[in-house]
Amino acid sequence: MKYNLRLFWRTFYRSFFDSKNTPAKLNRKRLTFLLLFYTVWPIGGLVNWFCFWLDDILFPAYKDHPIEKPLFILGNLRSGSTFLHRLLSRDTETFTSLTTWDIYLTPSVTQKKFTQFIAGLDNKYLKGMLHRWLFAFDRATLGRIKIHPISFFQPEEDENIHLHIWDGYFVTFLFPFMDEMPNYLHFDEALSTEHKQRIMTFYRSMIQRHLYANGKKYFVAKNPAFSAKIETVAEFFPEARIIYLARNPLDMLPSTISWINYARRQFTDPGDGFFYVDEIVDMTQHWYHHPLKYIDAHPSPRHLIINYDDLVLRPEQVIRGFYEQFGYPDKPGLPIIIDRAVKETLAHNSEHFYSYEEMGFTREQIIELYADVFERFKFEKREEVNAVRVSQIN
Repeated sequence: MKYNLRLFWRTFYRSFFDSKNTPAKLNRKRLTFLLLFYTVWPIGGLVNWFCFWLDDILFPAYKDHPIEKPLFILGNLRSGSTFLHRLLSRDTETFTSLTTWDIYLTPSVTQKKFTQFIAGLDNKYLKGMLHRWLFAFDRATLGRIKIHPISFFQPEEDENIHLHIWDGYFVTFLFPFMDEMPNYLHFDEALSTEHKQRIMTFYRSMIQRHLYANGKKYFVAKNPAFSAKIETVAEFFPEARIIYLARNPLDMLPSTISWINYARRQFTDPGDGFFYVDEIVDMTQHWYHHPLKYIDAHPSPRHLIINYDDLVLRPEQVIRGFYEQFGYPDKPGLPIIIDRAVKETLAHNSEHFYSYEEMGFTREQIIELYADVFERFKFEKREEVNAVRVSQIN
């Protein structure tokens, strides 16, 4: 495993010495974040890497742990992947996923085994007191984030795991210096073979650690960023099942622009308005075209394209269909799982409205930018609509 020290140094240097004309200019908010980050992250990183080293000594068998029929949910951001991912993760007899806790606090087998030991003591001697404290802390911190439901104990997008080697798209949310970044948005086409192998070898080892430590069978991950690396995913996971979710660009694009701006504003203060629009348009176009092109060129019962509207309107039919297609065991209690997931998701959704004009678009421009997507999926062009209410399943 190799840490991208060059990128780590460059993001550090740009943050403090060359950020004047960037969205991450060094104002009070940004400085506060940087001081906190560079106080906490290096210490946590050293702990994690020490535990990775312990894994090789204490639990070397994780390296040979099989990854059987892993399921990867791809598609553009804001296309229903969070809903589907968390719904499937409720089927704990079949699937397991990385939670925010797994990704950031216990990425190693050693850390997972230690927390499992502490949890056992808590249940036996403290009647779950530590558990209740952690959940209260979770609600008071991550639970306050509104645009995307986040919790230490909910499954999360494991593209985050690449922060441990400082070599993945999510680095840009903390340090939006796109001119410094490898072209993660066009992963398959833009990165060298060596670079792709380095990143994916680390990712695969993290999945093996998780499966080994938890004793679960099938791993499910939602990673919109994997839309750019679908070829590499198929290479590293020969048994992979791949679902691609397609959503109407009239809904997807403004929601994605809003979400990325919201996420990066947690760590920066670039000013009023919407930023990164050109980046997001290029990204979303590629994340439609590249994975669909790959799936079309590699027809397989292990690949499935799902229309967002079908998932929202007929979730049980869609999910039972790919359980059977992908060879996952039938789940008698699936209707209950789906009903609870839908109610929870709808209860969380905000009532934000986004105007195309505020983001610099007209409806006609969006239709033109994604003309082939509208043609392929027969998405509605909704001529009377000039704003989007983002209160749907994401």
